[in-house]
Amino acid sequence: MPCSIGRPSTSGPFPISGDRFVMPAERRLPLSCVLDVMEGRAQHPGVLYVQKQCSNLPTELPQLLPDLEPHVPWASEALGKMPDAVNFWLGEASAVTSLHKDHYENLYCVISGEKHFLLHPPSDRPFIPYELYIPATYQLTEEGSFKVVDEEAMEKVPWIPLDPLAPDLARYPSYSQAQALRCTVQAGEMLYLPALWFHHVQQSHGCIAVNFWYDMEYDLKYSYFQLLDSLTKASGLN
Repeated sequence: MPCSIGRPSTSGPFPISGDRFVMPAERRLPLSCVLDVMEGRAQHPGVLYVQKQCSNLPTELPQLLPDLEPHVPWASEALGKMPDAVNFWLGEASAVTSLHKDHYENLYCVISGEKHFLLHPPSDRPFIPYELYIPATYQLTEEGSFKVVDEEAMEKVPWIPLDPLAPDLARYPSYSQAQALRCTVQAGEMLYLPALWFHHVQQSHGCIAVNFWYDMEYDLKYSYFQLLDSLTKASGLN
């Protein structure tokens, strides 16, 4: 199954390297191989994270489907639709997801271990910086080292250049006005993460989770966020 391979945790908790936005390397590995590395029976360069998304649970791990509900009934009823994607996540404690937002209503279910979320509501957008980066990808060499390879003919990527766990307030002073929320989702618990909420995610070693993505409605909340985003840019806060 596809497995993302990030650089070692010393590279930082977000995908920024200089002026590059660097996507992780990907390899197809048997799930047993990933488990061997996480349980210390084998070694592999970098940080392993099964996180392909795009409904990787039914496409890559269909044998697990009998153990799970196909959707979250109350959420499907409330949203008036079935999920667009059901994703499987398995990673090391060093696999950290940088601060970002998604255009999905997200039901995040922890199966084993725990996830640590830092959250910002859309109303914090004026205090959250964005910068533009050249897109690139890590490639794993035969020697087991990583190199950064630029993606050709692609536009620059807007991304949040700030680590919310250790923000550089001298460079981004507006972030001090943001109001972060924190929560820990333990095994057997579910977090409803609304669309357009900013989130930064850490996890315990070997955490297993499944999430259900429902496509958001481009309604009043989307218009509100777009207004905030446009005013933030027009006022020069970014």
